[in-house]
Amino acid sequence: MAYRWFELEDGRSVYRKEETRRPKRSTLACPMIAQDTMEPVQSMLDGKMYDSKSKLLSTYRAAGMIEVGNDPARLRTRKRPKPDRAAIKTTVEKAKARFDRGERVRPR
Repeated sequence: MAYRWFELEDGRSVYRKEETRRPKRSTLACPMIAQDTMEPVQSMLDGKMYDSKSKLLSTYRAAGMIEVGNDPARLRTRKRPKPDRAAIKTTVEKAKARFDRGERVRPR
């Protein structure tokens, strides 16, 4: 929705909403098409050359294999965040000091 000035028949101008339609992204019916064809690749399973993704994957599935990408990030070990030892120590010291002063949490 957008706003703009309109001229009425009696000479007055009013500021009102105007219906606006968004333009289509493309004139094509379906602009994103995933094709089945690809450059010929050699299967790691049987050594044959395939130029169809579905045929290649069907041979993998028939043999019980799973196709895995070559993303190197999946091979890296994840780094665990190191705990802030100083913050933990001060929190425990504060809790101990409150306990030593006699502060207790009452159950609800």
